[in-house]
Amino acid sequence: VQLVESGGGLVQAGGSLRLSCAASGRSLSTYGMGWFRQAAGQKREFVTSMSGTDSKTFYANSVKGRFTISRDQAQNTMTLQMNSLKPEDTDIYYCAAAPFAREWGVREVSYWGKGTLVTVSS
Repeated sequence: VQLVESGGGLVQAGGSLRLSCAASGRSLSTYGMGWFRQAAGQKREFVTSMSGTDSKTFYANSVKGRFTISRDQAQNTMTLQMNSLKPEDTDIYYCAAAPFAREWGVREVSYWGKGTLVTVSS
């Protein structure tokens, strides 16, 4: 399975970006898919995920109300709409998939993308 992210870039604080993740190699319709992020020298942290079975969503408190995850299971794709961006959202964002309907952590991920850089300037 390959996960490929796109859509990262530079944006001013208060602005918006939309990240996409395209999966290939197999259908991930029954997998949870989500996003993690990591700053240099920091641990990779959970951002959001969506179950493949019941579309239940999970969000880190730091992004609730600002970020929205969505999936197109027929196309095997996922998007992350990020609004009201803050400088502290600056990170590399990673697409991930895990065979769970519940919220899951870094160590439970089955597949990772290579990441896309999001930079928010103040």
